[in-house]
Amino acid sequence: MNIEICANSFQSAINAQLGAADRIELCTNLEAGGTTPDAATIQLATQTLHQAINGKKTEVFVLIRPRAGNFCYNPLELGLMRRNILFCKGCNVDGIVVGVLDKDGKVDLEACVNLVRIAYPMKLTFHRAFDRIENKSEALEQIIDLGFERILSSGGATTAWEGKNVIAQLIEIANGRISIMPGAGVNSENVKAIIDFTGAEEIHLSAKKVVAPSGKSTALFETPYWVTDVEEVRRVVAAVGK
Repeated sequence: MNIEICANSFQSAINAQLGAADRIELCTNLEAGGTTPDAATIQLATQTLHQAINGKKTEVFVLIRPRAGNFCYNPLELGLMRRNILFCKGCNVDGIVVGVLDKDGKVDLEACVNLVRIAYPMKLTFHRAFDRIENKSEALEQIIDLGFERILSSGGATTAWEGKNVIAQLIEIANGRISIMPGAGVNSENVKAIIDFTGAEEIHLSAKKVVAPSGKSTALFETPYWVTDVEEVRRVVAAVGK
């Protein structure tokens, strides 16, 4: 069982490794579903997490998403995505998390082929753009043919638990050809139930907690923010019996 933590900062990445996560999906702007983090965060997180703790190296995948909103991108955005992929490759990132849809809400095969070619030999995860696709069985076959090794999905529902039936069906259809990784609303209390029901071999969650403003300040920008909780990661690890 592989545990992937969606880490929204360098601190969150460190916390995920301290909690014994197997892999992180590094991003920023988690409130908007995640976008590509800055260059320094990518570089430093990869260098740090590739230094094993207790004999264990943590894989680093980077989200390639230029903005919030839909997953249909214009040429300028696709160009930015290509540059970010090349930067990740230069930083020895283990893999990227990406997905592009066309105006009809289907997998944009032309755009994805180009991004996959540039990303080689890094590993590939197709992100939750998959959940916006109506014909998931068709998309599954296309994503397999493109060379992705996993799909992150909530089964098209708000949470992985609500979409557990679809996730289980997708895992059965995939039949080991690609990993279907449940994500969205996963925590230490439901992770075991999701895994047992779906038969998934990987799980994705942010394990986040809210950090409140320091002191009694009410100054501008003193707002709460999210960070990965080391103890929640450890609870998830324990819950799945690792």
